[in-house]
Amino acid sequence: MKLVVTVMVRDEIDIIAPMIEHHLAQGADLIIATDNGSVDGTAEALQDYAALGLVELHHDPVHRKQQHSVVTQMARRAFTVHGADWVINADADEFWTAADKSLTMRRALESTPTSLNAFSAPVTNMVGPPAVRGGGVDRLLWRDHRTDEQLQDIGIFAQPTDNAVHRGDPEVVVAQGNHFVSLESLGQPAPEFALEVLHLPWRSWQQFEMKVVNAGRGYEASPDLRPSKNHHGMADFRRYQAGRLRSAYLLRQPLLAGLVEGQQQGFFAEDTWLRDYLHGLVPNAAVAGRLSQALAAPDEPFDEEQHRQAAALGRQFRELEAERDATDHRADDLASVVRDLQRQLAKKTQPTSLRTDLTRTSRRIYRGARRRLRTPNCQRRRAPACSSLQAA
Repeated sequence: MKLVVTVMVRDEIDIIAPMIEHHLAQGADLIIATDNGSVDGTAEALQDYAALGLVELHHDPVHRKQQHSVVTQMARRAFTVHGADWVINADADEFWTAADKSLTMRRALESTPTSLNAFSAPVTNMVGPPAVRGGGVDRLLWRDHRTDEQLQDIGIFAQPTDNAVHRGDPEVVVAQGNHFVSLESLGQPAPEFALEVLHLPWRSWQQFEMKVVNAGRGYEASPDLRPSKNHHGMADFRRYQAGRLRSAYLLRQPLLAGLVEGQQQGFFAEDTWLRDYLHGLVPNAAVAGRLSQALAAPDEPFDEEQHRQAAALGRQFRELEAERDATDHRADDLASVVRDLQRQLAKKTQPTSLRTDLTRTSRRIYRGARRRLRTPNCQRRRAPACSSLQAA
């Protein structure tokens, strides 16, 4: 069996060496990587692995969120050039593994027939106390099992969508985000050979801010891409533009006491496997210096009182966002009613002048109602965050 992992990466120096070493140790025969114009040393780290023949390195410096097309080409190349039986399209902050930690990812896939075509693997966020900087491998030790309702309260739409694994294919298409592929899934692996993904999305404030800005500007440069209203990256980019991103970051990051309490309630589960596994790779790492440097990078935790104050402000912002979202939803419903009325009017036999007057009246009703819906709550609350939220 031949296993190829693909990754498109930009400015992930804090985590790229652990990610590469992990997947090599888990049995990947090759990693096809495309560096998307990194400026923080990521490309140079990848080149160290490319020099050993462990990474096939490509460069695409265009910043227009072309992940769909780039990853699709890498996934096809995995089969047409390298003869991959299984292909995993990963992100730089994802660590694929067998759910049964006594197995490697390779062993699990060797026991999974390629006749399945494609299958999904659940993604679990790993969280921990927030830090200003640092890779977070020694700090992000809790699986996040918060409900969607709990996440929405702190500004996150939902837990991550499952990722897709697929057999090698010369015409496969990988969707933006790597969650779906064009090959029809014909089933899941046997439970004992299931895969999972450990995801480290919020490693530090420094990394998170850069990632949000890069993603937001990439979408701005690509008007043909229309992320959904609930797209987490664009929601965070709007918070960045309004000066609210740091508070949002700290709101979603629990302190140690909150993690311990949440674990008792079933919302978090401490899991040190990834930390221990990565540190155990150092003696036999392909590029030991890169892995050691990444794992030894010091964290700079947030002061607890500073965290509490910023998180409290973030919660106030989130409450105002929720009011705004509810208002927008009611306005959208009203807009639908207006459109239905206009369609009905268009079918009538009234004179053109009467239909025009009725249409104008319905539009005035809609605009007036939307103004009333959007303003009273914020004005009534007179919250200090109100002007900032409206500016967003």
